[in-house]
Amino acid sequence: MATVELTKENFDEVAGSNATMLVDFWASWCGPCRMFGPIFDAASEQHPGIVFGKVDTEAQFELAGSFGIQSIPTLMILRDQVIVYSQPGAVPAGSLEELITRAGELDMADVHRQAAAHQADQSAL
Repeated sequence: MATVELTKENFDEVAGSNATMLVDFWASWCGPCRMFGPIFDAASEQHPGIVFGKVDTEAQFELAGSFGIQSIPTLMILRDQVIVYSQPGAVPAGSLEELITRAGELDMADVHRQAAAHQADQSAL
Protein backbone atom coordinates (compact mmCIF):
# COMPACT_ATOMS: atom_id res chain seq x y z
CA MET A 1 0.00 0.00 0.00
CA ALA A 2 1.29 3.44 -0.81
CA THR A 3 1.62 6.04 1.88
CA VAL A 4 -1.27 8.39 2.61
CA GLU A 5 -0.86 12.15 2.91
CA LEU A 6 -2.31 13.13 6.28
CA THR A 7 -3.75 16.56 6.94
CA LYS A 8 -5.62 18.12 9.83
CA GLU A 9 -8.77 17.62 7.73
CA ASN A 10 -8.38 13.85 7.20
CA PHE A 11 -6.27 12.68 10.16
CA ASP A 12 -9.11 11.73 12.52
CA GLU A 13 -11.03 9.94 9.76
CA VAL A 14 -8.00 7.91 8.64
CA ALA A 15 -6.95 7.09 12.21
CA GLY A 16 -10.50 6.18 13.20
CA SER A 17 -11.03 3.78 10.33
CA ASN A 18 -7.77 1.84 10.71
CA ALA A 19 -6.64 -0.35 13.59
CA THR A 20 -2.94 0.38 13.10
CA MET A 21 -1.36 3.47 11.61
CA LEU A 22 2.25 4.55 11.32
CA VAL A 23 2.85 8.26 10.88
CA ASP A 24 6.01 9.89 9.55
CA PHE A 25 6.28 13.58 10.47
CA TRP A 26 8.73 15.06 7.95
CA ALA A 27 9.73 18.09 5.86
CA SER A 28 11.28 18.31 2.40
CA TRP A 29 14.31 20.28 3.63
CA CYS A 30 15.19 17.69 6.30
CA GLY A 31 18.13 15.44 5.35
CA PRO A 32 17.32 12.62 7.81
CA CYS A 33 13.69 12.78 6.63
CA ARG A 34 14.82 12.22 3.04
CA MET A 35 16.90 9.24 4.21
CA PHE A 36 14.02 7.72 6.20
CA GLY A 37 11.37 8.31 3.50
CA PRO A 38 12.34 5.35 1.26
CA ILE A 39 12.54 3.03 4.29
CA PHE A 40 9.04 4.10 5.37
CA ASP A 41 7.71 3.73 1.81
CA ALA A 42 9.23 0.24 1.46
CA ALA A 43 7.67 -0.86 4.77
CA SER A 44 4.30 0.39 3.55
CA GLU A 45 4.56 -1.99 0.59
CA GLN A 46 5.44 -4.92 2.88
CA HIS A 47 2.51 -4.32 5.25
CA PRO A 48 -0.64 -3.73 3.16
CA GLY A 49 -2.93 -4.14 6.20
CA ILE A 50 -1.39 -1.16 7.99
CA VAL A 51 -1.86 2.49 7.04
CA PHE A 52 1.37 4.42 6.58
CA GLY A 53 0.70 8.15 6.68
CA LYS A 54 2.98 11.10 6.10
CA VAL A 55 2.56 14.54 7.65
CA ASP A 56 4.46 17.35 5.94
CA THR A 57 5.21 19.50 8.99
CA GLU A 58 5.69 22.60 6.83
CA ALA A 59 2.22 22.34 5.28
CA GLN A 60 0.53 20.83 8.34
CA PHE A 61 2.16 22.78 11.17
CA GLU A 62 -1.07 22.81 13.20
CA LEU A 63 -1.37 19.01 13.02
CA ALA A 64 2.30 18.56 13.90
CA GLY A 65 1.90 21.02 16.76
CA SER A 66 -1.13 19.17 18.12
CA PHE A 67 1.12 16.13 18.59
CA GLY A 68 3.95 18.17 20.10
CA ILE A 69 6.36 17.43 17.25
CA GLN A 70 9.57 19.32 17.96
CA SER A 71 12.07 17.31 15.92
CA ILE A 72 11.82 15.59 12.56
CA PRO A 73 11.64 13.00 11.37
CA THR A 74 9.37 11.68 14.09
CA LEU A 75 7.79 8.27 13.80
CA MET A 76 4.50 7.66 15.59
CA ILE A 77 2.54 4.41 15.80
CA LEU A 78 -1.15 4.39 16.71
CA ARG A 79 -3.22 1.32 17.54
CA ASP A 80 -6.94 1.78 18.10
CA GLN A 81 -6.30 5.55 18.03
CA VAL A 82 -3.86 5.28 20.95
CA ILE A 83 -0.26 6.43 20.49
CA VAL A 84 1.82 3.39 21.39
CA TYR A 85 5.14 4.72 20.06
CA SER A 86 6.51 8.16 19.28
CA GLN A 87 10.18 9.00 18.88
CA PRO A 88 12.17 11.47 16.80
CA GLY A 89 14.94 10.31 14.51
CA ALA A 90 15.32 8.21 11.40
CA VAL A 91 14.72 4.52 12.04
CA PRO A 92 16.72 1.83 10.19
CA ALA A 93 14.69 -0.71 8.21
CA GLY A 94 15.32 -3.58 10.63
CA SER A 95 14.31 -1.50 13.63
CA LEU A 96 11.17 -0.33 11.84
CA GLU A 97 10.18 -3.94 11.17
CA GLU A 98 10.74 -4.77 14.85
CA LEU A 99 8.59 -1.80 15.94
CA ILE A 100 5.79 -2.86 13.59
CA THR A 101 5.90 -6.42 14.96
CA ARG A 102 5.96 -5.25 18.59
CA ALA A 103 3.08 -2.81 18.02
CA GLY A 104 1.04 -5.61 16.48
CA GLU A 105 1.66 -7.86 19.47
CA LEU A 106 0.43 -5.35 22.06
CA ASP A 107 -2.50 -6.36 24.23
CA MET A 108 -4.65 -3.31 23.56
CA ALA A 109 -7.03 -4.10 26.43
CA ASP A 110 -4.03 -3.80 28.75
CA VAL A 111 -2.86 -0.61 27.01
CA HIS A 112 -6.31 0.95 27.49
CA ARG A 113 -6.30 -0.06 31.20
CA GLN A 114 -2.87 1.50 31.69
CA ALA A 115 -3.91 4.68 29.89
CA ALA A 116 -7.04 4.98 32.01
CA ALA A 117 -5.03 4.44 35.21
CA HIS A 118 -2.50 7.08 34.13
CA GLN A 119 -5.27 9.53 33.30
CA ALA A 120 -6.89 8.90 36.72
CA ASP A 121 -3.53 9.50 38.42
CA GLN A 122 -3.06 12.77 36.51
CA SER A 123 -6.54 14.04 37.36
CA ALA A 124 -5.92 13.31 41.05
CA LEU A 125 -3.03 15.78 41.12
